[in-house]
Amino acid sequence: MSSAQRREQLILIGRQLFAEKGFDATSVEEVAARAKVSKPVVYEHFGGKEGLYAVVVDREVRALLHQIATALTAGHPHELLEQAALALLDYIEGETDGFRVLVRESPVMSATGNFSSVLNDIAHQVEHILGAEFKTRGYDPKLAELYAQALVGMVALTGRWWLEVRKPRKETVAAHLVNLAWNGLSHLEAKPRLVTRRGSR
Repeated sequence: MSSAQRREQLILIGRQLFAEKGFDATSVEEVAARAKVSKPVVYEHFGGKEGLYAVVVDREVRALLHQIATALTAGHPHELLEQAALALLDYIEGETDGFRVLVRESPVMSATGNFSSVLNDIAHQVEHILGAEFKTRGYDPKLAELYAQALVGMVALTGRWWLEVRKPRKETVAAHLVNLAWNGLSHLEAKPRLVTRRGSR
């Protein structure tokens, strides 16, 4: 096995172990044992468990962002919502281990590249779409960031739930997510007020 092939093997094994057990419960010994190599081989390629984890997470982050960015091809916001929801569910279905790695708690030394930072990147893309739509409809475009975070958070949390239950079908889940998001967005009040707090009307 060449050095590049060995590195790829270790990344795949690390990905599987981090998905199964999380960062803290995974050891260099375990990675080496599954790869049938000595511990120094793992250290040689990644410098330790933290280095291997960083490579695994970086690869998953790029894969997920690429999948969502590639999916956003429609011109109409309703279709863009559908494409974004399906892209995330496609990733969860096709790259279950990768998604499990991303949604697990990241170690303290990993300031970036965790699921929160991925969601922020996705929300930033959605914010541009919503901002243009808000201007067209006469809403305050500064609020697009808030709505983008809310939409992405809704889809992501539903995706985490669906990861475990796997029903209903992916397309049905996406349709209901878009139904809630789109019908909510299409009947937005320009200046919503809480009705449960005194003096908020």
